[in-house]
Order: sequence, then structure tokens, then C-alpha cells
Amino acid sequence: MASFLDTWLDGVDEGWGIPAFLALFILLWTVFLGIAYLNADLHPDVIEAWAIGRTPDWGGAKHPPLMGWVTHAWTTVFPARDWSFHLLAMTNSAAALWIIDLMTRRFARGDKRAIVLLLLLLLPVYQFQAQRFNANSVLFAVWPLAIYCFLQSFETRHAGWAVAAGLAGALAILGKYYSAFLIFGFVFAAIWHPVRRAYFASAAPWISAVAGLLLLAPHIHWMLGSGTSPFGYALATHGGLTAGRAFLSGLTFLLGIAATLALPGLVWAVMIRTRAGDYLKGLAPLDPGLLLILLVAVGAILAPPAVSLMLGNSLSAVWASPGLFAFVLVAVCTARFPVSRTETRRLAAGVLALTLIAVVLLAPAHAYYRNRHPFSEGRNYYSPAAAEVMKRWRQISSVPLKTVSGDKLAMALAFYSPDHPAYVIPFNQQYVWQTPSDAALREGWATICLPDEETCQVWLKHQVAPVAPGAISLDFVVQPQWWGSAGIPARITGLLVPPRAAR
Repeated sequence: MASFLDTWLDGVDEGWGIPAFLALFILLWTVFLGIAYLNADLHPDVIEAWAIGRTPDWGGAKHPPLMGWVTHAWTTVFPARDWSFHLLAMTNSAAALWIIDLMTRRFARGDKRAIVLLLLLLLPVYQFQAQRFNANSVLFAVWPLAIYCFLQSFETRHAGWAVAAGLAGALAILGKYYSAFLIFGFVFAAIWHPVRRAYFASAAPWISAVAGLLLLAPHIHWMLGSGTSPFGYALATHGGLTAGRAFLSGLTFLLGIAATLALPGLVWAVMIRTRAGDYLKGLAPLDPGLLLILLVAVGAILAPPAVSLMLGNSLSAVWASPGLFAFVLVAVCTARFPVSRTETRRLAAGVLALTLIAVVLLAPAHAYYRNRHPFSEGRNYYSPAAAEVMKRWRQISSVPLKTVSGDKLAMALAFYSPDHPAYVIPFNQQYVWQTPSDAALREGWATICLPDEETCQVWLKHQVAPVAPGAISLDFVVQPQWWGSAGIPARITGLLVPPRAAR
């Protein structure tokens, strides 16, 4: 094993070590997801990203458009299947790690490049949070890209890098409005960096601003013309806190970040324990590039609690995950001495062992547990419920199902049905449920609800059924299976409205 790991570590600077590492990462963690969710379907966030991406636009009711753009591009190559989206999640993480390594090369070589990536795999970010490909995880690669471009722009003041920094920052905003704090981090870092005068005296910051605004212009135009705004959705969902609760949310946010970074921080401290004095002496003066990255990360983390206190909104430490790599990168690259190959080898062996344990033991144990303890969002029932609905649809109509509306289960019906009907969200930003359009009811429409989706149950029985002539009520039980072991059954209710020509 030692010889194998040494060969890989030597291959990092030879050019093949990191690609091999990332390929193995994608393979093992895609297999993990496939086994762990063998008797469960995709997370509703992933299905929502797919549903949004079916018709690419410059906006969306709940989120900016980037996650939809990515899923649309992905499904032009790969089919709409669970394994495909597991692969997308891990490929997205691998892209993030590759960009981080690209940045690390600016400050370190060889073993330290490997150490940065290995320590990052001790975070719960690039495997577990990443499996939900949504508005948060789509930023895993975009934030490192934006920081890398900003670093190059700040140091070179070259127009090309300035344009790249502006476009990457705007792309982050198009992923999630929370990325405004990343832009604040850029401004914060530029102001506090010792060579700020040279940067602000150049055209670079203004070129970046113009480039970013140009990319954002179509989205802003969409918001002004559509009458809807993901920003309004965010405030409605996460706002309304008292000052005390907002302060507590901000404090929890900071503590959550500290807890997330604790394990890689502890492991790094153990690795350099014999040279701790040398490490501390080397902290000042910090490399200007590392200082810039650190300032960006600090600014992007300190700003959210302050804004939360002013606006009275809640925060989640998960939202900061795309930028946590900066602390690991700076911590490792600050060391002005070579790290013991023995310690690096131990870290690599430990990460590999943990990964294999996760794939071989944790994944099947998770699937077994979830067979008897279903997910709260109903993921155990999505595909079997869709199969039963489509079986009944074929009995009443020979044409494909055109439209579905409802909550999570109905959105999953759009994904798991071979017809892939259009999913139309039935509620506005205030979650007022609305009656489907006459055109949808005329061409063929369906909805299904889980037992705990009470609003959906009331909506289909008392709001839709009375105005949908020929509607057929659904009431059936589905029971997931895991290797021949029966799971917990669930009763599904719904409504089928066949095309008017078939009535």
C-alpha cells in the first residue's frame, strides 16, 4: 500500500495523479449513492432542478436559473435516470476539486496539493451535501472558479482576467442570490489587502463590474417583466425573524461553519504537530495571494450574520459550504516546510479506507435502514407511485399524460413517468394553491399526494375535483422493496383528468 500511495503522490506533479484521484472519487461515490439509495428515489431538490431545466429561462419562481441550465445541458447527453443524476452530483464535486487544485498550484507543489484535496474530503460537502444537486451544490465549482479568476485579476490587473472574474461572479449570483456575499468578499478583500491602491487604480475592478452586470442583465430584465422574483421567495421563506432569533441564527451559522471545519483542522494539526512552532512563525507575513483568498473567505462569512440581523432572516451553514475550501487551502499552503511523506501517506490511506467503508458497509446499511424508516420527503414512494399512476392512465387514455401539478410527489411523477409530463407548480410565492388551467385539464392532467401532504389533499378534493368533469379519483397503496424485504407501505391519493376527447 505504501508503494502504491507513493507512486500516486509522485504522480501529482507528473500530471496524472490528480485526474486519477478525481476519476476514482467519481466512481466510488457514484457507486455509494447508487447503493445507499437503492430503494429510494432522487431528492426532491434534484427533481426540481430537472423540472426547471426542461425549459431553460433566465429566471424561475424559487431560484435563479443556473441549476436548471446545468441539468438541461446534462440531460442532453445523459438520460433522466437516478444513476445519471448521482453521476452529475459527483462530477460537479470533482469539477470543484479540480478548480481548487488549479488554485493550489499557485502556492504549492506535490504532496501539499494532494493534502488539500484529501482534507477537503473530510468535510461533509463534496459527497453528502453534493448528492442533492440544487441551488446550493451548483455553486461548489462556481465559487472556486470565481475566487480563482478574482485572484488572477487582482494580481495581474489584466483585462481578460477582469472579465473572467466579473462573469464568474455573476454566474454565482445566477446560481443563488446568497452569492452576493461572495461579491462582498471580493470587495472586502480588495479594500483590506496591502496592494489595494494598485488594484483600484487600474481598470480591472470596473471591467469586472461591467462584465458581471452584462451577464446579469437578462435575468434582471426577466425579473422586471415576469412579476415573480426568487429574491421575494427567499425573503418570504427565510425572513420574519425577531432580532433575537436572527442573532441566534447568525451565531448558529458561524458555529456550524466552525464545526464543519473542525475535523480537517484537527487532522492538519496532527500532521504538522512536530513542526508547530515553525508553522506559527511562518504565518507572518502571509503570501499576498493566500492573504487575498483568506480575506475573501472571511468577508463572505462575516457578512451574512450582519445582514441577517438587519433583515431578520434565518441562515444555514450549508449555504457557506462552497467557500469553505479556502480555509483548508490557506492553512496547508501557509506551511513553509515540506510535510512528512509518512503523514501524507497516512492521510491518503485513511481517506481511502473511509471511502471504502462507506461504499461497502455504510451504503447498504443506509438502504436497509431507510427501508424500515422512510424519508420524510417520501422518496421511497416516488417511482412505484408513478408506475401505478401510469398503469391506470394507460387504461383510460392512449395519449401521453401531458401535465401534472401538486407537491413533491406530483413533481416526482413528472420525472419517473415515461411520458415525462410537464410539471406546473400549483402555488404562488405565498403558497396559495391555484386551480389548474382549462387547457391543462382539457389535454390531460394528473396529481398525486402523500398522506402527510394535507394541503395537497384538500386542494385536489375540494378545489380541483369539482371543476374537472370526468375526473377519476385515485386511492392506492405502494410498498417499496429492498432485496426482497418489504418496506413501510404508504397510501397515495390522486386525481386523473383524461383528455376531453377520451371522455
